[in-house]
Amino acid sequence: MDAIELLLRRNSSAKLTEPAPTEEALQTMLAAASRAPDHGWIRPWRFLSVRGDARLQLGELFAAAAEKRDPELTEEALAKFRKQPLRAPLILVVYAQISAHPKVPEIEQKLTVGCAAQGLLLAAEALGYAGIWRTGVNAYDQTVKTGLGLSADDAIIGFIYLGTRDGGSKLLPELKLEEYLTAWGTQ
Repeated sequence: MDAIELLLRRNSSAKLTEPAPTEEALQTMLAAASRAPDHGWIRPWRFLSVRGDARLQLGELFAAAAEKRDPELTEEALAKFRKQPLRAPLILVVYAQISAHPKVPEIEQKLTVGCAAQGLLLAAEALGYAGIWRTGVNAYDQTVKTGLGLSADDAIIGFIYLGTRDGGSKLLPELKLEEYLTAWGTQ
């Protein structure tokens, strides 16, 4: 698959199964992620890998955070939080390690990490794997952040679920690109 075809065809896959990316594939995906635009060469992207029984631990962390947010949650609702990390054989917690910088504000550092996440997803697709970028309440929850060992200055950008696509690709909608481009100034 050439690069343009990859860019035009990549889409998220909510149904993921084994096999997860190999260690070699993961290293390639991380190398691709590290090519994200990075003003000031700050390299703010960081990744935590979660696989195997660690996914159960992450599910317990999600449930504990949910219960802290809402002590009235039913056991059924808490069970859903516990099962979230089991939707894929590998999860990467993508976060920004924010640095004080006179020329690179926090938002630019977060955008850089978002670009790194996209690069990782593109590399996964190019290597024959699939993934989905999820955020949700857990990405913004202090209990989750603390439980993952992140600092107060770190920001979770998303949870990248990775594995092998279970079933076919979903159809991508046709976009009218003229709806997204406006000419400005003298032409």
